[in-house]
Amino acid sequence: MRLDYPREEAQKNYHTILEQQTSRAEEELRRPAIALFMSGVTAGLDVGFGPFAMAINSTLFEGVLPTAAITFINANLYSIGFIFVVVGYSALFTEQTASAIQPVLSRRAGAGALLRLWSIVLAANVLGAAVFSAMAAVLGPALGVVDQGVFGDIAHRLLAKPWWVMLVSGVTAGWLMGLLAWLVTAYRDTISQIACVWLATMLIGLGGMHHSVAGTVEILMGVFSGEVEDSASYFVFLLWSVIGNAFGGVVFVAGLKYSHIMKSSG
Repeated sequence: MRLDYPREEAQKNYHTILEQQTSRAEEELRRPAIALFMSGVTAGLDVGFGPFAMAINSTLFEGVLPTAAITFINANLYSIGFIFVVVGYSALFTEQTASAIQPVLSRRAGAGALLRLWSIVLAANVLGAAVFSAMAAVLGPALGVVDQGVFGDIAHRLLAKPWWVMLVSGVTAGWLMGLLAWLVTAYRDTISQIACVWLATMLIGLGGMHHSVAGTVEILMGVFSGEVEDSASYFVFLLWSVIGNAFGGVVFVAGLKYSHIMKSSG
């Protein structure tokens, strides 16, 4: 997702936003598989800095600050990785759920191209997130900045939920990520875009919602540190969060916005 817009561009209306998002999504759909994969790995790695910062903060301030204050600070730190991804133009699955489907809805691309992009980006995101998690699980305790038990606390916050909560929570997280992608396209200046990223992802972190990629880091840090014994529970999380994220972005953002804009045009 690009952040640069011509200075002379007038205030955008919803038709302009939709066209820009669709055109950029077409570019992503045409990218070579290796380029998408490497961009996706980068996004998976970069997102990890948010959960890692949360683990550091929880360790440093446990017993010093009230639990509510630590939770609020962690929600803000959660946004760090997403800001890195958006400003760095990396491919994140939950952004692509809302934006990449626009060319399909407008019949400028086929469903096959969309599924190709989603599958490559998701696999790459998970790989990048897993690599970061393995590094963080070793590095945090080695540097003395993370209490190993904190990794387990962060992971169990997501895992200690029934499947239907994971699904609905994932829908809400996907909805917020779709709004993030839409708002980043709507704004021209980088500061406003960063503010949109922070607001949307802070709400995901504050609510403990199930984001498939950031959640992968949160859970696998616990798995690799030995604080999560049932590693198979990660795949339950991944299944329902991916379905929820995709549904939230596609239906509540892409579908609804495309529908009301097309009805306005008619």
